[in-house]
Amino acid sequence: MEKNVTVLGTLFIAYSAIGLATGLLVFFILFGAGTIAELSPGQAAPMEVLPILITVGSFICGFFLISSIPGIVAGIGLLKFKPWARILTLVLSIIYLLEVPLGTALGVYGLWVLFNQETVKLFTAAAPPKRATPPSQ
Repeated sequence: MEKNVTVLGTLFIAYSAIGLATGLLVFFILFGAGTIAELSPGQAAPMEVLPILITVGSFICGFFLISSIPGIVAGIGLLKFKPWARILTLVLSIIYLLEVPLGTALGVYGLWVLFNQETVKLFTAAAPPKRATPPSQ
């Protein structure tokens, strides 16, 4: 199951990186369209087109950035077998089920991998042992 956890972590990072790239692409497309509209001779568009498109592009880019960061963090945590990463990835996998088709496939795979008993043992073994009493000085 270690290999499946590693694959899942890599897929989460890649899926989130695609989300980041999409946000940046939308921003630059809207910025370019606004610039072209502003610079075209004999324009019929009002002069406020560029600031409006930059604002809309910034919000869209920000949304993709904010929604992609948890996936990248979860993927890195999975690659390091951190116990908190399993919980975060389970939550994200449930959310990704709504993102048809790629997110759904990733969510189903994530749930399958992380609910497996071998995987649970991997992450509980990676947790540092808890001390019952504070260390003596």
